[in-house]
Amino acid sequence: MATIHYFASVREKLGLSSEQLELPSKVDTVSALVDMLIEQHDKQDGNWEGVLKTSSVLVAVNQSIAKFSSPIKDTDDIAFFPPVTGG
Repeated sequence: MATIHYFASVREKLGLSSEQLELPSKVDTVSALVDMLIEQHDKQDGNWEGVLKTSSVLVAVNQSIAKFSSPIKDTDDIAFFPPVTGG
């Protein structure tokens, strides 16, 4: 099972901090996962596409920054979060 984490403003906007999902074999990239999450959750809360499909959301797979084209497996730890700034 893949573990999906949502951090900071992404978590606040989606109202969910994490979830565990069985990924179908066709969900083999971050982009395919995003599409699946939108399809599953937008039925209940139409906010998911607006949050996850923006250029201001970053993704990490197994604690390494990834691209939306990056491959994923059913055992991965995947996190969505906003860009981090500091000073």
